[in-house]
Amino acid sequence: MSSPDALARELQYVWHPFTQMQVWADDDPLFIDSGQGVWVRDTQGREYYDANSSLWLTIHGHRRKEIDDAIRRQLDKIAHSTMLGLTHEPAGELAERLISIAPEGLSRVFYSDSGSTAVEIAIKMTYQFWRHRGEERKTFVALADGYHGDTIGSVSVGGISLFHGIFADLLFECHFAPSPASCASLCQALSGVEKILTAHPGNVAAVIVEPLIQAAGGMLVAPKGFLAGVRDLCDRYDVLMIVDEVATGFGRTGRMFACEHEDVAPDLMTVAKGLTGGYLPLAATLTSEAVFQAFLGEYSQGKTFFHGHSYTGNPLACAAALASLQIFEDDNVIADLAPKIQFISERLEHIATLDRVGSVRQVGIMVGIEVVRSRRPRVDYVWEERAGVRVCRRARTLGLLTRPLGNVIVFMPMLVSSIRELGEMLDMIEMAITEELADG
Repeated sequence: MSSPDALARELQYVWHPFTQMQVWADDDPLFIDSGQGVWVRDTQGREYYDANSSLWLTIHGHRRKEIDDAIRRQLDKIAHSTMLGLTHEPAGELAERLISIAPEGLSRVFYSDSGSTAVEIAIKMTYQFWRHRGEERKTFVALADGYHGDTIGSVSVGGISLFHGIFADLLFECHFAPSPASCASLCQALSGVEKILTAHPGNVAAVIVEPLIQAAGGMLVAPKGFLAGVRDLCDRYDVLMIVDEVATGFGRTGRMFACEHEDVAPDLMTVAKGLTGGYLPLAATLTSEAVFQAFLGEYSQGKTFFHGHSYTGNPLACAAALASLQIFEDDNVIADLAPKIQFISERLEHIATLDRVGSVRQVGIMVGIEVVRSRRPRVDYVWEERAGVRVCRRARTLGLLTRPLGNVIVFMPMLVSSIRELGEMLDMIEMAITEELADG
């Protein structure tokens, strides 16, 4: 923890996200002071592995010189200038770089400031796209256990009842197919989507999915071929496909974007989190040329996309993103991920045998380790037991920081992590599970 004055200020004034504030002080709040590489340091000088990449954001490590320098160079010019009627060079440069690495067919970039807003934009774009085509398509198809952000539009297509259920009366219509991870086969998973499309002909604006893995839902892995199958269904039923790469983009799955694993080209794609290397808030909604062209016309036609944010395309954030993408190229980051992913897989084989581990799930360097009271017969911890929280608190005493999703321990290391560092982090997680849950 930090000084008594700092803690008092926190308790008096600050409301933290996804946090029950009534008990937060009892969890011995940790004040982060600095960071370097894969480490962060608290105000008492103790260091910790940042094993969830500061909520899945940081890619190349804290205090990466190339990104630090790029931000400073831009700061010497201007920190911010609006993109409403004006522009600046970093925005265009970054858009060109993004399109050059994006799935084929994406050709335009609309900036915002978070994953939620990027999804919100994609939803509004698809709705307005069909209006310009002379069609009223008012509903969407999404997946149970999906998560796309916390604004009202993104919550409408979210399928996690714990997060979204209380807001049901505020949301627009969305039809949910079963989570592909819960289905017995690929055929069953795709059938759930197709049944909805068949039941609502001409009324679905888009299908939205997280590619390969539903991250916030508990690191739930879709069967191989599901993403490509959804693309085929969208084509067959003439609906747009939105792929949410906010969590999976920029190397997390072993490719630059998860879509690449199944050669899928969506109509719209959202990116955020790792876009700036974890430095500054920036997001983008990428669209096909067909979507973009539908918004062109005379002023009198009212086809303008009336949406924007105060910090849209912020120059500092664009400079950070450009530097991050350059690191990918200069350091061959994607090519170097394969042995790291293999190492994690091998270590997880052992962790999966622990008495208190029910399952392990992995896509690239995105990992979920589900803890249970008993494996055989399967007995889960109830929510109130806070088993995941307890394991993460024990890991913190060992020198590792991460955050659970219920009873699922998240392991989301930085791409820059060495195999030695990955091994030490996984050792700490194993030790935390074994020690904390030894008595059930």
